Amino acid sequence: MAGKSKTLEDSFAALEQILEKLETEEVSLEDSFKLYQDGMKLIKKCNQSIDKVEKELVVISEE
Repeated sequence: MAGKSKTLEDSFAALEQILEKLETEEVSLEDSFKLYQDGMKLIKKCNQSIDKVEKELVVISEE
C-alpha cells in the first residue's frame, strides 16, 4: 500500500476490499486490527485528497 501514489478511486476500492475482509468470520483479531489500521490510513489519504481538491476549487472560484 505505501510507497506508490494511488488515485482516490483506487483508495476507495481498497477500502471496499478491506470492508469485505472484515465482514468475514475467518479473520483473526490480529488481522482485523491490521485491516482496521490500513483502512484508517486510506481514509486519511482520501480526506487529504478531497481537501486538496476543495481548496483548488475555492482558488478557481475566486479568480
